[in-house]
Amino acid sequence: MALSKEQMSAYWRRNLKYIVFLLAIWFTVSYLFGIIFVDQLDQIKMGGYPLGFWFACQGSEMIFVVLIAIYVKLMNRLDQEFGVAEV
Repeated sequence: MALSKEQMSAYWRRNLKYIVFLLAIWFTVSYLFGIIFVDQLDQIKMGGYPLGFWFACQGSEMIFVVLIAIYVKLMNRLDQEFGVAEV
């Protein structure tokens, strides 16, 4: 099914909203929690390790993988909504 220009524009706008929102989460977790607020987060222990250290070493990577899975789910739903889903 071919999309009209308005539908393509709406599809792309929604896709960009997803990307911006998910990248904002990743930026917060990796840059802010792993670098900027590391001293404050190090006051909290997680599994015996400072929370800031955990975010810098493992947390941002784990969150990134989860965000990829969320993006795939959102895009599959969006594709179905616009009738362009792969079968």
